[in-house]
Amino acid sequence: MKRYALPIALVAALAVWTGCKHSQAEGTEATTFVLSDTMMASITIDTTVIKPVENELRLSGKVTPDMGKVLKLYPLVSGYVKDIKVQLGDYVKKGQVLAVIQSGEIADYDKQLSQAQSDLAVAEKGLKVAQDLYKSQLATEKDVVNAEGEASKAKAEIGRINELLQIYRKGSGSTSIVTAPISGYVIEKNINNGMELRSDNSSHMFTISELDDVWIMANVFETDISRVKEGYPADISTISYPDKIFHGRIDKVYNVLDPDTKTMQVRIRLDNEGMLLKPEMFASVLLRYREGMEMPAIPSSAVIFDKGKNFVMVFRDKFNIDTREIKVAKALNETSYISRGLQPGEKIISRNQLLIYDALND
Repeated sequence: MKRYALPIALVAALAVWTGCKHSQAEGTEATTFVLSDTMMASITIDTTVIKPVENELRLSGKVTPDMGKVLKLYPLVSGYVKDIKVQLGDYVKKGQVLAVIQSGEIADYDKQLSQAQSDLAVAEKGLKVAQDLYKSQLATEKDVVNAEGEASKAKAEIGRINELLQIYRKGSGSTSIVTAPISGYVIEKNINNGMELRSDNSSHMFTISELDDVWIMANVFETDISRVKEGYPADISTISYPDKIFHGRIDKVYNVLDPDTKTMQVRIRLDNEGMLLKPEMFASVLLRYREGMEMPAIPSSAVIFDKGKNFVMVFRDKFNIDTREIKVAKALNETSYISRGLQPGEKIISRNQLLIYDALND
């Protein structure tokens, strides 16, 4: 308990009481300590209550996208990057063009399509001739069936090539268009204009992610694993917003240890209102949990530390105020848990009690 300046009226009221105490007639009994109305109005009285004992654990982690809302885009055709339409961090809508790729594969499919269309025209003309000859009894039914088969194969080939061009998102000429499969932010970009691409390359071009909610991936040391459970509330702070606290809950505990860091990860899901949280931000996580036991609890402001001991001012009425030594088991979040010295229901003074303590113990 820090010593601090008290209101002038309170000091004056106490001075009057002290003067009366020392001006007693010789041989008379000492005057009982009484709080004046002014002093009563300046103090705060709290009641000792039984509370579950809480504890806290601090973890470090980082912001990551919700992996269920992340899509990576890989090249579907070989070629070179002709034009990039977006940059890292841009917000894109579903179907928006991200890049244009000039592709020899698309040019080859265009050629195959032209050939298939030419074959279809020839097959349809052959079918018409076969049908006319059949009507004139100059051709057999088999000739007509064969001609129909050739026309069907030509149509099927055209359909196959058109489907491939649709899959490869053919643009104008021999280009392939890369479009956004979902609305979100470009959180990775691994291509540049003029870069050559191969369809068998395992590297992705873009990563698109929705950021309306994000994850905090926090690391738990081996010594703290037993203290962490799903459902625990978590308060998250970041370097970017030191005065803002984000609230979430642990929704998954990964029950494996990283072989290098010897830590276990937990996941905290957060609503990312205003898109304040960005992937890869450092995050400090504060977990609060109950230890499973209960103890008498009072505001920490009521505790007076003097001569290596802790005391409180026990209040019955303004005529009966006692100084009592207590043992504080632990203090957390402006609450002190008392292991000895107070019983539930007892009243203590939690504001401006230091002046009363000094007066009673001089």
